[in-house]
Formats: sequence, structure tokens, C-alpha cells
Amino acid sequence: MDAIFSNTASLLAIMAITVALGFYLQRFKGFKLLGPALIVIIISVVLANLKIVPFEADVYGVVAEYAIPLSISMMLLSVDIKEMLKLSKKPLIAMGIAALSVGLVTLVAGIIFAPLIFEGWKIAGMFIGTYTGGSSNLTAIGYGLDASPVTFAAANAADYVIGVPTLIIMFAFPSIAARSKWFKKIWPYSLSTNELEGGEKEQEDAFLEKKQWSIQDIAWSFAIAFAITGIATFLSGYAPESFQSAARILLITTLAVVVAQLKPIKKIKGNMDLGLFMALFFLTTIGYMVNIKEFVGATLAIALFCFVVVLGSLIVHALICRLFKIEYQYVLISIIASIADGSTSALVAASAKWKALISLAIILGVIGTVLGNYIGIGTAYLIKFIIGA
Repeated sequence: MDAIFSNTASLLAIMAITVALGFYLQRFKGFKLLGPALIVIIISVVLANLKIVPFEADVYGVVAEYAIPLSISMMLLSVDIKEMLKLSKKPLIAMGIAALSVGLVTLVAGIIFAPLIFEGWKIAGMFIGTYTGGSSNLTAIGYGLDASPVTFAAANAADYVIGVPTLIIMFAFPSIAARSKWFKKIWPYSLSTNELEGGEKEQEDAFLEKKQWSIQDIAWSFAIAFAITGIATFLSGYAPESFQSAARILLITTLAVVVAQLKPIKKIKGNMDLGLFMALFFLTTIGYMVNIKEFVGATLAIALFCFVVVLGSLIVHALICRLFKIEYQYVLISIIASIADGSTSALVAASAKWKALISLAIILGVIGTVLGNYIGIGTAYLIKFIIGA
């Protein structure tokens, strides 16, 4: 049976509607916990397996070719190194420990699990990406490593199956820690009420919240992102063919961070939102290319791999932070900025009434996004070398 819709115009329309629906559903609590990325993937998988859209189409490749590079470029245009350098050392140390913990645990777990899983070394890199900077990194690294659609979908599914319950615990943790005498005894390092409530102003340009844009902001975001993508694509052509996709992603990351330091670029609003918008278009194509019959069998081993990475990273991160006597509030927002993203970490800080940590959480998330691409791709190739894949 052929798909109901198969021409390019109708498929692009369905993609746009799916992305819009992913954002619209964020106003409801249950869907907000899932996040727009998972919602878009689920809808897309259902559409493909009900034969509403085809599993394969030329337009999918075109979207994949440009959506992810543009997404990475746009998101990283929000990186402000000067602001990061103003941060106190402890939250930066906590974020660094988070990235280090994820990298080390995934390296060890990857050597064990990767040989047992199709494209396991690529999944290892994708997990490092998502647990240092969020789902956008998982997508970017998977694209850079030329992961298959089934691998993309399975990694995303495992991430949410393990990640969502973890985040629920994280949201509940501030109130648990505040009431637990046992926790205060084993972790006596805490910020005072005055330190948590004062000093920092809330993020004016909050991620995925209503904001004032001009058409110039959108036009310049696309222009700069296309320029960065074009330059990175040209330069990556000089790399060995097997490494060109990864080189392209790393070059885009580096160029975007450098360009983001220019004063005119810092004035552009909405880069993070536009970046996510472009990434979701790519994720629709991933969902469309997933055949559930092939997908289910590959998911269980990947979910176990994911569970080991998450649990192991949390334990290592907590032990090292405790050794460095870092206040648990910094530890928590750095963990969430790693597992999810800066906006989710800021939401936890806001719900816990840690007003001074809201903007800090956003910055830590951006740092994780930058670190994730380098650590994820580097560790993936290291695992590939070790296991001889």
C-alpha cells in the first residue's frame, strides 16, 4: 500500500504542521514534560507506520542536509564567553565534572555495550551529546557520525524512557533535600536563602517563551547560519572522507562560537528558538523513516546502555562534587543542564524558588551544548578504535 501523501509539497506541509503541533502541546503539563522533540518524533513515526507518509522520500535527505547544521549554528550564536567567565568557579567546576563524568562512564559502558548493538559506538557518542547538552546535541552528533534513522529513533526513545523519570526525580529533589536531615548530614554544603533569592535577574529572552522579535533578527540568524554552514562544509571537504560529516559538525560548532562573540551578533534575539525549530524539522524525517517492526527489537539493549550511562554518570558526578565540597544547588542545576538543557534546569531553579540560579542554569546549558559536540564525537571514535568497529 502506497502512502496517502507522497509529493514534496504535501510532505513539507505535514512536517510544518507536526512541528507546530509539537510546540503547541507544550502549554499542557504532561506534554511539556515530554518536550517538543519526542512529541514530533512520536507523531512522525505514527504517520509513517499508518501509511499517511512514506518511509522514504527525496525531500527527507534535503531537510537532513541543511536543518541540523543550521540548527547548531543558530543555537550556538547565543554563546557569550565573557558572561561565562564572570561566573563563580563552583558552578563551572560542577558543569565540567558533569561533562567529564558522562564522558568517562560512556567510554567504559560503550566498550561493553557497543559491540552488542548496531552502530553502538555512534550511540555512545550520541548519549554523551544528550547528557552534556541536551537532545540537540544527540541529533547533531548522530548526524555527524552518519547514524541510520533506526539508530536515531532508538537512541531518542531510550533517552526519553530513562531520561524522563530521571527528570521527574530532579524536579522533586529540591523539596526532598530541604526536608531531609539525612541528606543535610551527608551533604552539608548549601547556598543560603539570601544567596538563592538575590543577585541575579531572570532571563529576559527565556527559551521557548513569548518574546519580541523583528524580521531582521530572523533574517540575520538564517544568513549567518547559512554562511557558517557553507564555510564549514567547504573546509570539511579537506578531511578524510570517513570523517567529513564529523568534521563539518565540529567546524560549525567552533565557527559559531567564535562568531557569537561579536557585539552585533549578541544583539540578535531568538537564536535558540529558531535553532530548535530547524532541528525539529529534521526529527520529523527521522520519525518518518522508522519502521516499527524493525525498531522494537533494537530498543531494549540501547535502553539498558542508556540506563547504565545515566546512573553511572550521576553517581560519579555526585561523588566528585561532594569531594570538592560544592553546594548541592549548583550540583543539581549542572546535572539537569547536562541531562536535559539550560531551559529545563532554569525551570527547576524557578520552581524551587532559587531565583539567583535561573540565568546561571541557562548559561550552564549553553556550556554543555558546546562541550558535548567535541566530547561526544571524540569519544565515539575512541570507542570505535578500541572495539575495532
